[in-house]
Amino acid sequence: MMTDPQDCTGVTFEGFEVTEYFDNFTVGVYCNATWDTILCWPAARAGSTVRLPCPPLPGLDPEKYGFRTCGSDGIWEGRTPELPRGYTNYTECYTPETYELYKRFFAEKTPAQKQLMKDVITGTRTMDVVGLWLSLVSSLLSLFIFSYFRSLRCHRTRIHRNLFVSIIVQVFIRLIVYVDQFVARLQNGEVGGTPPTGMSGTIYDTPVLCEVLYALLEYTKTVQFMWMLIEGIYLHNQIAVSVFSKKPNYFVFYAMGWGAPLPVTIAWSITMEFMFHRQCWYPYYFLPYIWIIEAPRVAVIVVNLLFLLNIIRVLVLKLQDTRHTNEAQYVKVRKAIKAALFLLPLLGITNFVVMIESPTEPIAFAIWSYTSHFLVSFQGFIISLLYCFLNGEVQQVLKKRWDRFRQRHMVHNSSFRRMSRSFSVFTSVTEVPHTIQQNRTPISASNSCNGNLVPLLRSSAQNTRQESGV
Repeated sequence: MMTDPQDCTGVTFEGFEVTEYFDNFTVGVYCNATWDTILCWPAARAGSTVRLPCPPLPGLDPEKYGFRTCGSDGIWEGRTPELPRGYTNYTECYTPETYELYKRFFAEKTPAQKQLMKDVITGTRTMDVVGLWLSLVSSLLSLFIFSYFRSLRCHRTRIHRNLFVSIIVQVFIRLIVYVDQFVARLQNGEVGGTPPTGMSGTIYDTPVLCEVLYALLEYTKTVQFMWMLIEGIYLHNQIAVSVFSKKPNYFVFYAMGWGAPLPVTIAWSITMEFMFHRQCWYPYYFLPYIWIIEAPRVAVIVVNLLFLLNIIRVLVLKLQDTRHTNEAQYVKVRKAIKAALFLLPLLGITNFVVMIESPTEPIAFAIWSYTSHFLVSFQGFIISLLYCFLNGEVQQVLKKRWDRFRQRHMVHNSSFRRMSRSFSVFTSVTEVPHTIQQNRTPISASNSCNGNLVPLLRSSAQNTRQESGV
């Protein structure tokens, strides 16, 4: 790969330097040696075609050849303001899978449409990085809050903690992939958004390590879906099934959440290794083998959607019973139904947008890309926002801790030394009711650590079973 993209001097073609190559052509019209941002092409006689081996890019076959044609006027064909170096035909370099993608998204499109789609791809990658960093930071904070404060520890938040761990690991691996690809681009340039391979020394250029990294990425993604399923199972049992006092079987939950994705990912990895011999399995997400790991995720979305519909059904029955009798109860249940809709990101139902086949029309492709990438990259942030930062009990615990910190800070501040004794008395008095209440109310699955959503849904569901016989 060239160190200076504007200069082909020093590059050897069939044993000759470019300068020597020029010296051999002293008569006639020739196209000059040129760098097309991918390969350096030698000077060519007017009206001739030059072929070079395809570059080792993902989706290209290095055993095939790309070509350029020198026009009769000594100018490379395809030269336009957008392509000042002329046009290089790499379509014969594509592997069958990549060529199908090329025909689907770029064939029979104007240069403006092609550029729009490339800009969309670049824009969604930038949005991905921003969303993943926000998700990583917010998930780490949520995991710390649910783990540090003892009053927030219960069955529900224990499941939340595992979900946040799965999100953190998945986001972290995805960021490694993005950073590694970015470093590869800095080292060797890029074409079509894809870094060249074999020269950067990155994970992207290391055959075995690259495949292992993508296998881990897909494993953690399936783990995240499985913990969303566990969230759905637990919540459905709390709302629609009479098992409120029963302790969850965490052995089963851990086996489902962390163990079940293993055989699926291993089966997919073995299939890819034996059936698809391409570096980094590119483009594996457009191959039929992806359904080995994608099908369980679709099943999780379907099951959680059924859980959510049944929860809403229970609440609607209550709404019908109280619509003309108790206006306050009607408002409460209506709020509960709205709260149930906030379960969509927690249960992973929003991921169905990603699984829809992407459109090929540029505007529709842009809408689909930004919507799907936003829902995926910001998913950890949205879940943290709804179920931690906006949770009433979490806010109350944080506010109480902040008040204590301010009181202690005021007590130990030198400017308030004379008031330290009175403040100490005030602090001890204000903490007595909390201590008594904490001693009287042991932490269990039946306390309010589930936040605002579950108590509201649960009370509505209990009343529904009592009054409507559900």
